[in-house]
Amino acid sequence: MSLEPNSFANADLKAILERIAEALERLAPPPSGAPSFADARLFRHEPDDNSFHAAPDYPLPLDALVGVDRQKQRFMENLERFADGLPFNHALLWGVRGAGKSSMAKAAFMAAGESRTHLKLVEVDRDQVTALPGLFDALRVAEQSFVVLCDDLSFEEGAAAAKALKSALEGGVSGPPENVLFVATSNRRHLMPRGHGEGDRGAIASAEDAEEEVSVSDRFGLWIGFPPMDQQTYLQAVNTYAKRYELASPELERRALQWAQLRGGRSGRVAFQFIRDLAGELGKALPL
Repeated sequence: MSLEPNSFANADLKAILERIAEALERLAPPPSGAPSFADARLFRHEPDDNSFHAAPDYPLPLDALVGVDRQKQRFMENLERFADGLPFNHALLWGVRGAGKSSMAKAAFMAAGESRTHLKLVEVDRDQVTALPGLFDALRVAEQSFVVLCDDLSFEEGAAAAKALKSALEGGVSGPPENVLFVATSNRRHLMPRGHGEGDRGAIASAEDAEEEVSVSDRFGLWIGFPPMDQQTYLQAVNTYAKRYELASPELERRALQWAQLRGGRSGRVAFQFIRDLAGELGKALPL
C-alpha cells in the first residue's frame, strides 16, 4: 500500500498559497475608476497610481502681475482659443527666475475658467516627465479640457525624459489629444540643464542627447520670453502690491530698492517678498 506522501504535501502547499492570495487581495486597494474632476478646478497628478488630487483655487488675480502685459495678452489669446475648441499651440514660458511665469499661467487659467467650467488645470512635477504619455492618454478620454502645467522644466535625467515629453506632445499613432494644452516654464529657452554634456559618456553620445533635448523645445508652438525686470517696472510692481493691500510706509521705494539690492536682483517675486516683509512689519495679514 502506497501512502503517496507527495500528494499530501502538494495539497498543503496549495491551501497555503490560496490563503496567501486571498490575504493579498484583501490588502490590495480596489481598482480605481475613472477620475472625477467635478469638485475642483486645479489638480495635482500622482503618477504612481495615476490619481488626481484636488487643490484650492489659485488666489492671485491676473491684473496683480505687473510688467508682463505683453506676455499675459499673448498667453491668454492662446489659452482662450484652446478653451473654446479652436486651434492652439503648446506653450513654453522661459526667462529669468521670479519673473512670474508660473504665476501668470495659473492666474490666466483662473481668469479663463471663470466662464468655462469644463476647463481644468493639472500640475505635474518636473521629475515625473516620463509619466506624461500615460497622463495624456488618461485625459484624452475625459469630457473636460485640461491645461497640464509643468513648472521649472529641464531635462536633468537626460534624453529619456525628453523622449517621453516628445511622445506625449506628438501622441503616437493616435495623435496628440485635442483636449490637452501643455504649458512648461523654464529658466532656459532650450530646456537643457547647466553643465550638460559634461562627464565621460563621450562627445558623440553627449551630442546626441543634446540634439534630443533641444528638439523638444521645437514641439512648443508658442514661446513667450520673460526678460529681466528694470528698476522702473520693479517699483511699479511694489507700488501696485502696496496699493492693493493698503500698505503704507515712509520711503517705500527706497526701501524696496534696498531690498532688491540685498537679494541681488529685481523681479516680481522679489517685489512680492518685500511686500510680505512690509505687511509683517506693519502687523497686517495678506489674503494670499
